[in-house]
Amino acid sequence: MFFTIPTLMTWTRIVAIPLIVGVFSAPLDTATQNLIATVMFIAFAITDWLDGYLARKLNQTSSFGAFLDPVADKFLVCAALLVLVHLQRADVFVALIIIGREIAISALREWMAQIGASKSVAVHMLGKLKTTVQMVAIPFLLYDGKVFGVIDTGVWGTWLIWIAAILTVWSMVYYLQKALPEIRARVVK
Repeated sequence: MFFTIPTLMTWTRIVAIPLIVGVFSAPLDTATQNLIATVMFIAFAITDWLDGYLARKLNQTSSFGAFLDPVADKFLVCAALLVLVHLQRADVFVALIIIGREIAISALREWMAQIGASKSVAVHMLGKLKTTVQMVAIPFLLYDGKVFGVIDTGVWGTWLIWIAAILTVWSMVYYLQKALPEIRARVVK
């Protein structure tokens, strides 16, 4: 199931990374770069929802797709955060929190799967909320301008990315607490 429609959509998020990063090297004015990168990020982020929907609707779910989907999401978010840090629109501390959590929880989930306890660290609503907030914050920070002449996306994006960082820590603590009984059982043996 490497080339189903949902899996191809997931691959587009990975392919999108150099395109979004490259926009900021293109010989365009800053406002145009910001707009293009924002539209691209939103379009590719929508494929995250759409590929899952289509996989279920077309009965094209696969273990490979289930593996690739979160990897593509993490690559896209991490690349966008690094671009925002480079552009000085996001604090490096926020990027470290979010990227560090993604690495830690991915490693935890892999280990828990190996010991047959993956259900203890299954995706929770708190993790989904964290993802939603950061997926709104990132395009706001990429755009870095005023919408409708009123909404300062830089200010809103900064607040939202800090809220996402707080939710990131909170969700990491939640997942670690859920895994702790299994960890204790393995370490004691």
